[in-house]
Order: sequence, then structure tokens, then C-alpha cells
Amino acid sequence: MPRLLDKIFNFLYPIFRDWGMSRNIASYVSLVFNIAIMVILAYAIYYLAKFVLVTLTAVFAQRTKTKFDDYLIHNKTTKYTAYLIPFFFIYKAVPIILDKYEYWESVFGKIVGVYIVLLGLWITRTIFNALRDYLKQKPEYSDKPIDSFVQVIMIVLWIFGVAIIISKLFGIKQGELLTILGTLSAIIILIFRDTILGFVSSVQVAINDMVRIGDWITMDKFGADGDVIEINLTTVKVRNFDNTITTIPTYALSSDSFQNWRGMQKSDGRRIKRHVLIKSSSIRFLNDEDLNQMKKVQLISSYIESRQAEIDKYNEQRGVDKTLALNGRNMTNLGLFRKYIMQYLVTHPGLNKDMHMMCRQLQSTANGVPLEIYAFSSDKRWANYEYIMSDIFDHVMASVEYFDLEIFELPSKIGRFD
Repeated sequence: MPRLLDKIFNFLYPIFRDWGMSRNIASYVSLVFNIAIMVILAYAIYYLAKFVLVTLTAVFAQRTKTKFDDYLIHNKTTKYTAYLIPFFFIYKAVPIILDKYEYWESVFGKIVGVYIVLLGLWITRTIFNALRDYLKQKPEYSDKPIDSFVQVIMIVLWIFGVAIIISKLFGIKQGELLTILGTLSAIIILIFRDTILGFVSSVQVAINDMVRIGDWITMDKFGADGDVIEINLTTVKVRNFDNTITTIPTYALSSDSFQNWRGMQKSDGRRIKRHVLIKSSSIRFLNDEDLNQMKKVQLISSYIESRQAEIDKYNEQRGVDKTLALNGRNMTNLGLFRKYIMQYLVTHPGLNKDMHMMCRQLQSTANGVPLEIYAFSSDKRWANYEYIMSDIFDHVMASVEYFDLEIFELPSKIGRFD
């Protein structure tokens, strides 16, 4: 190639000399013509390379089953590669054209060399972007922080690229340049603090499988409550359920506490854990008349009969004086209500019967006795989950009066206008 270029750009000078031009004039005129020829050839090479690369890539993409080449086209890899070929031509042609102009040869040679390095980095970036887009379409990689890894690789490549550019511009050997950068490592760490922390956190997140794209996370510190839509080197983007976007520093995932709902979404049910407050003064023992009335409740009628027979036998064996309800064993309206709720949960079609299910009494409070329902809905979708839970507690609150119980409510304060 150097011999061919030498023939192309050195044939004009002898011709101009034969026409009677002086050396200086012939040199400058041939320089102008050579630059024009170089520009024309560079444009021709560019359009030819662009046509060939784009056409071949398009044809190849249509005939292959993989979509990776489609993403190369989408990220314009072939277009930028077509830019690179004419600049290689210019890089080789400049020393020949400016052979007698050492200063300008050095200046233009450095400029073209820097541009080639930058263009090479840009082409590499498009390739990694295409690889990122391709992997995101794969189910096994769709929830991985691929953006973070691509950014880390590009940062490393940019560091080497900048080192090469500096060495070309100032004539510094790359080994010496790396030594200088090593001495400036403290400043570099300070400048790239968030990037370094983000890189370490991204590795931890990936290795420990803490967060995936698509996970529902809650992080009160940053007001995040929604689905993770992007994980990159410095930030994690969360689309909240009100369609706002919350940005969280990546390193916060390893340094702060957050809640990941992935386990719930992959389990067989979504937990219901809610209570109602029963007014303490409404809790009492049940007499025979009350029990006979309660036997009309079908879910617990058989339970009342068997339980009452067990209690009567116990009291008779010990000669308990039942003229006072406090003596011996007795059933209470709250205990019977708990049994009723438990039977109601067992028959509810929206609950998973293979998971924990209970109706329990919690520690009494100044506002009454908390009666908590602990169960798991079989449908984990948010709207359906809320419907199932509301349906259960609608029934619970409506059932309270049939057991002569009351739900605690703070008294209303009604003001009077004079």
C-alpha cells in the first residue's frame, strides 16, 4: 500500500516542474492537488465501504436466525466502521503528502490518530450495546444488570484509550503514562468514587442475586415502591406504582435496607396479615340459651355440640357449681367467634389452604383486643389480592354483632356552633 500511495501522490510534482514551475510553487500546487485527491478518495472509500458493509450486513442478517446482527445494524455499528476505513487511508496518506512539511505532518498525523482511537472506542461501544440488547431478549439474562457490566468494560477501555491519546499527543511512552496515572490514583478514586462504589455494588448485587430487573422492591428512604426497570453502574431506576420514576444509587442496595417482593411473587400465595379491634367490654361467657342460638350458624354448629359435650362432662366430673358462670370451663363469645372465622377462612375459595392459616388473639391494647387474621391468598395479583382481603374483612366486621361483640371505635367529637 505505501508504494501505491507514493505513486498516487508523487506524480504531480515532476509534471509541474516540467511545465516550468519553480520548486516552491510546484511543491505548494502539488500539495493542494494531493490534499484534494486525498479528500476525494477518502469520500469514495467511505461510500464504497458503507455500501458494501451495510448491504452485506443486511443480507447476512436476513439469512441468519440470530438477532445479534440485527442489533448491530440498529446500533449503527457498520456505519461507524465505514468511517474507520477512510481514516486509515488518510492516516497512511498524510506522511506521504506532507513529507516535506514535518511540523504539519506531525500535527495532522496526531489529529487523525486521535480520531481513529476515538472512533475505534465508539465502534466498540456500539458492539457492546448490541450485545447488551441481544442478551436482554434472552430469558436467562433479562433480569441481570447487563448495563453495569457493559459500563465497567467501557470505562476500562476509555481509560486505555485516553492513555493512548495522551501518549500520541505529547509523545509520552504508555508505560510512563500508566506510572503517572498510578501516582494520581487518589485523585482518580475521588473523581470516580460513585462509579467505583457502583461497580462493587453491581458485582455484589449480581453475585448475591439481591435485585433483578422486574423485581418489585420497596425502599422507604428513597420513596421507592415499584418495579425495577434498569440497573446500571451508578443508579437503579424504579417505576413506582403511580408511574413516577425513582432513582436509587446502586451502592445503596448493599449499604441500606430494602424490601424485595420477589419471594412473595414466586411463592404459592400472598400474605394477609390484618386485625380488627374487639371492644373488651363486649367479651363475655355464653350460657345455654346463647349456645342454642349459635347452633344456627352452620359453620360451627357441630363444633358447638362436640365442644359443649366435652365441657359439660368436665364440669360434671368435678362437681362444678354452674350457678355462677365463672366456675369451671365455659365458652366465650370471642372464642367462638375465633372458631367461626377460622372455619370461614378454611372454606374461602380465594385462600391457599396449603399455607399457614390462623385467626389469633394478640396482646390487648388500650383500644381493645386485636383479633388478627393470618393467611395467604392464592391470587398474588395486586388488585385481586386486595379484593380477597377486603371480602374477608367485610364479612368479619359484619359477623361481629351475631356473637354479641363490638368493634372498637374512637368516639366522635361533634362540635356545637353557638
